[in-house]
Amino acid sequence: MISKANAMYARIAPRKARVVANLVRGKDVGAALMTLEFLRKSAAPLIRKVIESALANARTGKSDANVDDLYVSKITVDKGPNRQMRRWRPRAMGRATRIVKGVSHIMVELDER
Repeated sequence: MISKANAMYARIAPRKARVVANLVRGKDVGAALMTLEFLRKSAAPLIRKVIESALANARTGKSDANVDDLYVSKITVDKGPNRQMRRWRPRAMGRATRIVKGVSHIMVELDER
């Protein structure tokens, strides 16, 4: 049984979110949530919410599903479009450089062992 959840247009850089995603990939759901609760990274609350959403989808999708046997089978963090989150910084000789703010798409799949 696969349960999925997505967080589209999450306001964090994909590079920062992938560090946290790599920590919880392959772990049991309970252990992953406990790890994310005490982790001091800015992506931890976002990924925790997505895992909790996938867990809720597993509970409602199939009533006889055993929640204790679920683990994080797949978690991906992809770069999202940042057309609205562009900023400009003044530079020397009247020029300007673009500041690109990160936007991520986070996808979690839970499966039974």
